[in-house]
Amino acid sequence: MLYEYQTIERPVENILLKEKGSKFIGFAFPVQDETELKETLEKVRTEHPKATHHCYAFRFGLKGELYRANDDGEPSGSAGLPIYNQLLANELTNILLVVVRYYGGTKLGVSGLVKAYKESAKVTLEEAEIITKELETKIEITFNFNQQNVIFTLLSKFDAKVLNFDAEQNAVILARIKTKYTDDIVDSIHNIQHTNCIIIN
Repeated sequence: MLYEYQTIERPVENILLKEKGSKFIGFAFPVQDETELKETLEKVRTEHPKATHHCYAFRFGLKGELYRANDDGEPSGSAGLPIYNQLLANELTNILLVVVRYYGGTKLGVSGLVKAYKESAKVTLEEAEIITKELETKIEITFNFNQQNVIFTLLSKFDAKVLNFDAEQNAVILARIKTKYTDDIVDSIHNIQHTNCIIIN
């Protein structure tokens, strides 16, 4: 099974390309889920409220099985698809690529738009640092407070990142672990009395 994917290390913003008076501004963001995607898109729209178009494409999943290309009012297939094709060409996933356009008064025609959006997406990704990441899974562990040393030792053994630790009545930890360790860690926790472990995603 695949446990690795390629994405970008950090956001790339405001990569400018000019074509016959129109300005195309490229943005690329690593994103983990649809909520983050919507928030990031909204951020770009807020930063460029007067832009003529906010065209984008995204891919999620190990094989990029969840994806969308959006023309945002440009002729069908002239913006979102050329952007999306750059994600495919670079084999990137868990990524959002946005090209903001300010219309400059000269129509580019469909072929001109395809070329401009493709080029803008391409130069934006050229500025990004492409990395290989391991797939991660979130888990929630419930246990008695006096078991925390055992639990933390186990999490440390599997190189888990603790996202939240709530120690009110029962202790609850939300952690992120490498997906390849999921079965091992869940089995280990279920072997400890008075504990429970559920997979969040």
